[in-house]
Amino acid sequence: MKDGIMDQPDAVPGSVRVSGLRSQPAAPVPVAVDWLVPEEVPVAVTVNGSTLAVMMATPADLEDFAVGFALAEGVLSDPAAVEDIAVQEDCNGLVVHLSVTPAAVQEEAIRGRTLAGRSGCGLCGVDSLDGAVRWPGQRVTPLTVTADAVQKALMALPDHQPQNRLNRSVHAAAWCAPDGTVVLAREDVGRHNALDKVIGAMARAGRDPAAGFVVMTSRCSFELVQKAATAGIPVLATLSAPTALALRLAEAAGLTVLAAHRDGGVVRFSGGQAGQDEQSGPAGMPTGRDGRG
Repeated sequence: MKDGIMDQPDAVPGSVRVSGLRSQPAAPVPVAVDWLVPEEVPVAVTVNGSTLAVMMATPADLEDFAVGFALAEGVLSDPAAVEDIAVQEDCNGLVVHLSVTPAAVQEEAIRGRTLAGRSGCGLCGVDSLDGAVRWPGQRVTPLTVTADAVQKALMALPDHQPQNRLNRSVHAAAWCAPDGTVVLAREDVGRHNALDKVIGAMARAGRDPAAGFVVMTSRCSFELVQKAATAGIPVLATLSAPTALALRLAEAAGLTVLAAHRDGGVVRFSGGQAGQDEQSGPAGMPTGRDGRG
């Protein structure tokens, strides 16, 4: 241990080592410390040469990010249509080029998304307010998930966050089997980027999003519900509470939203209203990336 942080390797994908001085009230002299902090770089996603968006993201699992972003934003209709993925360094950041069968590309969606987005911005380059909220075009396939399974997944999530164990600054999303087993997880400084990466990882691995559920370390904001519904994910569980808009979108999509309760168990939301407080298992849910949930 060093300064309360685990021994840090020299290189962690998406993180860099920095030095600082730690001051404490009882210590008259600051102490030198080394930390790993997450990178945050501009990442451009192009589809057949057209720029889809430029997002601030953690430069790890970028192939998953690009595919997941295109799927979750309704630009790509079929992940099997991706013929090639190339990541290229640019003087100002990184570019992920997707080569896609033209018939699987929604050109109108590309034309409406040509601006830059911040890591904490879920609008993802939308060029007008009319495009900010996309109401679900169809309902997801229902999936029954127990409170025990959701709590199992949330409790296991820290074990699948190698970056956050070191830098304590990134979000995570994980796709889980119905029994709560974490199947795959991805991390990023942006919560929506982390979900894009999971969606892309599932697509590239040929996994059916409807066959499991997603847990995340963040609050449940509307853009996460948009992305989950578009990808066909039936259940979304988060460590912090949902917003009212997120619940309205979830109701329209038939998507189940759950959130961890601070005193233990989970709360299931349905129909845009708070649902049953489901107590299961021990209290002491993991907190979010900064310890606040």
